[in-house]
Formats: sequence, C-alpha cells, structure tokens
Amino acid sequence: MIKIMMHGCNGKMGRMITEIVKNDENAVITAGVDTYTETPNDYPVFDSVEKCTEDADVVIDFSNAGAVDSLLDYCVDKKLPVVLCTTGLSEEQLAKAEKAAEKTAVLKSANMSLGINLLLKLLKDAAKVLAPAGYDIELVEKHHNQKIDAPSGTAKLLLDAIVEAEPEAGYHPVYGREGMCGARDPQEIGMHSLRGGTVAGVHEVSFFGQDEEITLTHRATSRQIFVNGALAAAQKLVTREPGFYTFDQVMFA
Repeated sequence: MIKIMMHGCNGKMGRMITEIVKNDENAVITAGVDTYTETPNDYPVFDSVEKCTEDADVVIDFSNAGAVDSLLDYCVDKKLPVVLCTTGLSEEQLAKAEKAAEKTAVLKSANMSLGINLLLKLLKDAAKVLAPAGYDIELVEKHHNQKIDAPSGTAKLLLDAIVEAEPEAGYHPVYGREGMCGARDPQEIGMHSLRGGTVAGVHEVSFFGQDEEITLTHRATSRQIFVNGALAAAQKLVTREPGFYTFDQVMFA
C-alpha cells in the first residue's frame, strides 16, 4: 500500500482524490496540504508543506503555481517522488522541476487522462502526414468559468506534440485573432480558449485542407478521468529512479 501526501487536498481535485482513496485497498492518504484547513478530513492537513510531519511515499499535487516552488524544495529534501499536475507554471518553475528530478522522480503532466495522452500520439501521426500536405491547423479548448489559466496546459501539450512531430515546419502559435490581421500564415497554429459554465474540458484540433477538414476531439465529461490517471501514475512513480517523466513514459513503458 502506498502512502500519499495530497498537495492541494481541499481543492476540487484534491477532494475527489480523497473520496476515491477511501475505497482503494492499495493506497492511503497520510497527510494533506492546503492553505484552507477548515474542511474536515480523515488525515491531518497542514497549511504549508514545510509543516508536514507525516510520512509519505509520493505526493500528488493539484494546487496552484504559487505553491509549487516550496513543494519542489520539500520533495528534493525528502527524496519524495511527486506527480505534478498543477498547470500555469512559469518557465523558471518548469526548469526547477527538471532540476528537482535530478534528486527524485518527478512526473509532470498538464493532463492525467489516458485519452488525452493517446490523443497526443494520434496528433503526432496526423501532423507528419497532413502538415507537409499544407493543411492549416487550429486548436480550440473549452473549460469551466473558474479556470485561471489560458490556454490550458493540455492545449499547450497538444501544440507541443504537433511542433515536435514536424520541427522543420516552423510552426508558431497565434493566440486568437483580432482586427485586420491579414491572410492566414501557413506556419501558424491558432490557439483559442473558451470559458463558461461547468465544462470539465474539451480539446479540438482541426486540420483544414483543400475541400476537407479533419478534427480530433477529446471531451471530458467529469474530472474523474484525471483523478484515476493521477492515482495510477502515483502508484507506478514510487518504483522509479530519479528523473523527469511524462505520463506516457510512466504509464505506457
């Protein structure tokens, strides 16, 4: 049985993981960290990770970018593996996560869904065929009205998959369009963010060719898929050597 520290335990994702682990024979949450400590839990909750005194085998992080630096310091000090799910990290924080991976196992993914990670593979295959044929590429992501970052971390993952598949194409993102922006540059990938209601997450990548359109869509109907992925990844990460891992490297290897 693995012992989990839930970082961001009283947020929406943290609460979902807490409820699922209650019925999981292979995992237990031994501690939580959250600036809000008034929500009742079956485990001790600390308002900062530095104050945590409980043992854990792995951290699952669904917090916010402002809390990630201290978490990484803690994980390096304790040699504690971490599943880093928080989005909106700066370039400096991403570099810090890679540095931390020299001392402990770090899995960084903006999306813990099995379906999204399969979509990444499909996009690479599609881009290798359609990009050289001159297809225009546009990406639309939709999320609930409480999401604080745009584009989503997942949208950036999808963009990176296309760019990496065809590095010679010279693709660059364009974030929305406004005014007299002129004819479309064939090297641009349009990135569009929609926010509203309680949408769990929709990502659409469209390839527009002459007289045809191909669209690959992933639609999350609940956040449960991210919870399942994070728990599965945490159980595998505890056996890994220090290193900076992606979801597919841990789950599909």
